[in-house]
Amino acid sequence: MRFQFLAIASSMAIAVVSMPKATAQIPSLPQMQAPSSVSNDANNRLVTGWIYLDGRRLFQIAASRSNFPERSEDIQKKLEKIAQNYFQSPAKTAVKVEVRKVNDLPVIYINGQYLMTITSEDAGLREVDMLTSANQIAESLQEDLQQAKQERQTQFLIDQGKIAAGIGLAMIVMSWGVYSWQRRSKNDVVYPLASQPPRGALNSPISPAATQPITTQLNQQQHRHIQEVKRRLFQLAQAGIWGGGSFFILGLFPYTRPFQVAIIMVAQFPLRLGVVFLVSYVAIRLIYALIDRFTTTLISSGALLTPESSERLRLRVSTFSGVTKSIATGICVGVGFLLALVSLGIDIVPLLAGASLVGVAVSLASQNLIKDAINGFLIILEDQYALGDVITVGDVGGLVENLNLRMTQLRDSEGRLITIPNSEIKVVANLSSRWSRADLTIPIAYQADVEKALKLIENIGFEMDKDPQWERQILEPPQVLGIDQFGDRGLIVRVWIKTQPLKQWDVAREFRRRLKVALDQAGISISVPQQAIWVNDEQLLNFQGNGKAN
Repeated sequence: MRFQFLAIASSMAIAVVSMPKATAQIPSLPQMQAPSSVSNDANNRLVTGWIYLDGRRLFQIAASRSNFPERSEDIQKKLEKIAQNYFQSPAKTAVKVEVRKVNDLPVIYINGQYLMTITSEDAGLREVDMLTSANQIAESLQEDLQQAKQERQTQFLIDQGKIAAGIGLAMIVMSWGVYSWQRRSKNDVVYPLASQPPRGALNSPISPAATQPITTQLNQQQHRHIQEVKRRLFQLAQAGIWGGGSFFILGLFPYTRPFQVAIIMVAQFPLRLGVVFLVSYVAIRLIYALIDRFTTTLISSGALLTPESSERLRLRVSTFSGVTKSIATGICVGVGFLLALVSLGIDIVPLLAGASLVGVAVSLASQNLIKDAINGFLIILEDQYALGDVITVGDVGGLVENLNLRMTQLRDSEGRLITIPNSEIKVVANLSSRWSRADLTIPIAYQADVEKALKLIENIGFEMDKDPQWERQILEPPQVLGIDQFGDRGLIVRVWIKTQPLKQWDVAREFRRRLKVALDQAGISISVPQQAIWVNDEQLLNFQGNGKAN
């Protein structure tokens, strides 16, 4: 599994580069060149280009920008017509390329047919005089035309067909091998860290329930990212095998070789952009997997896990992981964008120079965004709250569902999603940082036995603290603070129960349930709001007299 990526990349390279040996010629891939300019005048600018035969470059010509397309097309058509006449001649017919002088200019003829006139611009490309340049082009034409005719012979085509069949067979075998490898890799699901419980500070094992969910989740995320990278690389390997092999087969025959040039001219920019996009996507997925791997190793090592910090660390892991992934995604997208510009032939140096000025302008226009990012960074660094915490900000509160450098999103008890810019968060109340507390106020009737009621409440807390189902969620024995106040509902007894983060509500509900059952069994009533009404005697007499009169 460790060397799968290298093996897949090797298979792609083999599909494009490695070919069986043969006595017949295997043509090389033509290289495309964009016309180059050597003058500043737009209309008289000198541009260069290549003349092709069967998709193979023969020689370069030069002309002004306005005349180059017409001259290039004219020479190309004449060469194709002369070549077709030569190819239709008997096999042993020799080609005759000669240089003549017409009006003191060297002119090239092929089998007595005019091809082109050598100009000073053509000679300037080779840094020789016009006659020497013409002789060089004539020698090249002589060899290339003879080679092109030889490639059209039956024996040569048969040999090239054998090579094409061998390449096709190799493509099928390699494609099947990659497909089989992909099928096997889908069944490789390993979670090595989830099965080993981490250990705490004094080599004491931490409860698997405290760490297994987060480590299992991180391992699953890491596995998904790795599988996605493998899937894309397998797809790229298949595309490299079939696309590269088919592209090479096109270059084996003179009749199909021009399609190579057409494919390069049409698809070179989309292919470059596709490669940049794929590399950026794979890099992002690999970074995600590395982040999940690092956080899993950190948790499983137990270096930062103690009974007091384990719960908090589990809440912070997802926060740091999400923020780090978003930053890494932004960097990869930015680098990919610059690489895409480079692949399109755009000079990015002026863009980078102007980016500083644009950055200053953007920073002045988006000061609130900068404040959001700075405050969000401080929130995460200082651990004011994390994903999964329950917080209160001003008049709103809820569960932290999303946290990044720009904003915080809360989900309240009614299911509403509340979005708060980080720069607007001045004072925040975290209800689940490291530990929580259930603050209970229990009303007892004035007529009840107070000492008996307090003892009963204390016993309920002690029993619940020793219950295996609740002992892990209750960090300390419940504290019965005593009678907190005299209220209209009776005597208010206050109880504090220190719990794990976000467990205060569950513990409080269970405590109230048990207390109600125990109070009913003990005959102690929970008071209800009461109100005494005092009536003036004179008003009462008047009321009674009016009643008799009626």
